[in-house]
Amino acid sequence: MEPRWIDDALAIAEQLSADDFPRLAELGVRELLCLRPDDEEGDYLTSAEARRLAEAHGMRFVHVPVKGTDVTAEALDAIEGAIAGADEKSLAYCRSGRRVAVAWAMVQVHGGRPTSDVLASAAGHGFDLTELEAMLSRESVTARRTSIDARSAVPDEPVEARVFDVVVIGGGSAGLGTIASLRKRARGLSIALVEPSEEHHYQPGLTLVGNGWFDPKRITRPEADLIPKDVTWYRSGAKRFDPGSDLVELDSGERLRYRSLVVATGLILDWAGIAGAREALGTNGICCNYSPAHAPYTWERVQAMTGGRALFTQPPMPIKCAGAPQKAMYLACDRWLDKGVLKDVDVQFHNAGGVLFGVQHFVPTLMEYVERYGAHLHFGSTLKAIDAGDRVAYFEQADGEGVTKTEAVRFDFLHFVPPQKAPAVIAASPLADAAGWLEVDPHTLRHPRFGNVFGAGDVVGTSNAKTMAAARKHAPVVAENLLAQLDGREPVMGYDGYGACPLTVEGGKVVLAEFGYGGALLPTFPIAPEVPRYTQWVLKRHLMPYIYWDMMLKGREWFAEPRPLGTLQPQTA
Repeated sequence: MEPRWIDDALAIAEQLSADDFPRLAELGVRELLCLRPDDEEGDYLTSAEARRLAEAHGMRFVHVPVKGTDVTAEALDAIEGAIAGADEKSLAYCRSGRRVAVAWAMVQVHGGRPTSDVLASAAGHGFDLTELEAMLSRESVTARRTSIDARSAVPDEPVEARVFDVVVIGGGSAGLGTIASLRKRARGLSIALVEPSEEHHYQPGLTLVGNGWFDPKRITRPEADLIPKDVTWYRSGAKRFDPGSDLVELDSGERLRYRSLVVATGLILDWAGIAGAREALGTNGICCNYSPAHAPYTWERVQAMTGGRALFTQPPMPIKCAGAPQKAMYLACDRWLDKGVLKDVDVQFHNAGGVLFGVQHFVPTLMEYVERYGAHLHFGSTLKAIDAGDRVAYFEQADGEGVTKTEAVRFDFLHFVPPQKAPAVIAASPLADAAGWLEVDPHTLRHPRFGNVFGAGDVVGTSNAKTMAAARKHAPVVAENLLAQLDGREPVMGYDGYGACPLTVEGGKVVLAEFGYGGALLPTFPIAPEVPRYTQWVLKRHLMPYIYWDMMLKGREWFAEPRPLGTLQPQTA
């Protein structure tokens, strides 16, 4: 970490590590401002940990979380105070430093400095903010600061709502895919996207990154590059839903009204659901491919493994891509087999469920690989805690009668998957079902009680597998039915529960499991789907990224065209 002194009294830095605090104290820094929220993904110090370290080294600590570029009044006040405090040095940080730079730029422009001068100064310190030039104009900053200050001073005063034809909550694969399918059919719609993240990850590639088969640099693209120019992007999260009034309130304080609403927030990786997991991740051989920041560490530890015990875990359902936990095992074992060390590795797969895979048709093939790799299966075994220092994993093991006991298992390598749940803003809303997921009809993906609300992606409370392939099928169905709703018609298209899990059983071969509601097989190609094939490996590794970036997110619905409701086989969802 190298502080960038953007002002005489203020430095900007990326995420700090524990080793940075002694050096900052030696540099004379007396106050630390943290703009990163504690609920963001990645390996970082929590605000409580950073506060303890800062105070231990004689520094004040202020936590003013900012999501995306939705800078709060508290953040602006903190930056202004740091700049004004010329008699002592302050350092503000977030994940990359960019959010701090945006807040600093707003303060500068609001204080009368020309926008062009501010942008040039930011660029000179390594922060290219040119894409935010319109937002950082004198007029925009003045209006934004006035609005922020007004909301801060009178938090209960209603803010006038802007009206859109469609509001989409969530800019992941489902949200962007739905926008693309809508624009393909009706370009005249006014569409708003609510998404706080500035980065977009191609999640299906993470398993391959974790075993050296995919370049981690190809996983992430700027969110701004994927959003159509005629879509209004609110860099914020949703705070409250009022479907009775067709209203969404954002974390930023803005209020949006809609004719139709699409909820595509995805799900939450519940790192706190396993004691010690967040702190342990990325250390002592503890890995997780579900984290874009940590998937490369999995590959690092796979290469370093020469013997010992390797644990792979799967939490209770539902989870994102239910095959991914065992895919990590197969690919690691294949690497160790090629290296000649697999015979010295005790491989264990701890699955909270009772079966290896939910669709029985594929289990015999998978069991052949389990036996090839000598893996030991432990069903009803749920990871509850990790002791990183002693390399011990604690499992709650259930027997056939439901009696549980705690087992401590030492390890040299651990790939764990966190439990997953619906976002709190959905679970606490009138839109939720009894389990907290978005309630929708399993075929039309329309809310049963609020007819102008639709759902897509991992957040929907249906029994389909939570995969990108499912989201790809959701998008055109939602687009068709939403447009029908806007025209005053009933839904016309249906979703059959399709999901796909490319099971990477070894380097160079994939079992392409495609299935729908009730476990019905839905193969795209007229070949035996349970047979591992090199052609499916080519599809997974080389073609799917292209299909994702250049087709799905651009409204090209190859093999994803929606089907009329009347053509679907009735299934219990």
